Amino acid sequence: MSVDLKTPVQIRSNVSLAGLTSMRVGGAAEYFISPRSSTELAESLAWASDRQLPITIIGAGSNLLISDQGLAGLVVCTRHLRGIEFDKESGQVTAAAGEPVARLAMQIAHHGWTGFEWAIGIPGTVGGLVVMNAGAQGGSAADCLLSAQTVSLTGETKLLYPQDLNFSYRTSALQDSPQLVTSATFKFQTGGDPEAIASNTESKLKARHTTQPYHLPNCGSVFRNPLPQFAAKLIQDAGLKGYQIGNAQVSELHANFIVNLGNAKAQDIFSLIEHIKSVISDRVVLETEVKMLGHF
Repeated sequence: MSVDLKTPVQIRSNVSLAGLTSMRVGGAAEYFISPRSSTELAESLAWASDRQLPITIIGAGSNLLISDQGLAGLVVCTRHLRGIEFDKESGQVTAAAGEPVARLAMQIAHHGWTGFEWAIGIPGTVGGLVVMNAGAQGGSAADCLLSAQTVSLTGETKLLYPQDLNFSYRTSALQDSPQLVTSATFKFQTGGDPEAIASNTESKLKARHTTQPYHLPNCGSVFRNPLPQFAAKLIQDAGLKGYQIGNAQVSELHANFIVNLGNAKAQDIFSLIEHIKSVISDRVVLETEVKMLGHF
């Protein structure tokens, strides 16, 4: 059902969120919109702000665990905010928040630019990449970000630079901030061989697919690595590979992944996360990389 806002924006009510997460679990949003322009985004944020509704921002849903009870207020999905601009002279790329990271990585590779090959297997969007300082294979967003355009939940825009973002391992100052990334600008090394770089990028993607359970719904790495240790090794050494609660299972391919075997509930996954943390607690306190939304 749509809500009459007396604006061009179409906000719907009681929209299931399970299909918008890579885990394929979660309840419904009280109100939902996936804006296709900055105007629609601003109008929807203003509508929710005027009504004092809580606002939740999601992108590709690849690092989220949403409660079976759903989410109150307005859920804004940014995956339709698309667009990529290349500046061939400077080696700078500006991408909208909803651009898939993997697609951006492949386009950069086909331009013959280097410095983003590590991102090819990351299943999220550009907005999430910046907010989480996502990374893989030794690279991260902090290594190549020049700036990020943001908008607050009340419509205030800001241009933020790396020094404003307080980047650290898999996090940034935006992690718990009431600001939404709308676009980001990165800088890369130009002048490479497009064919060779694209081939290297594709090889990295194949390597990830052979070591991580992309054949089943999952939310990516569940826990941050408690450096210098690795979460996957700690979980594996605890004998938890394959451990299952309901239809949620610790992946037998990579122990830092939890997979949905078909009919898992968000509560199953949450309970499995808590069980893993409890078993490992005598060695290290594991922190989740996946973001949990709603009541568990």
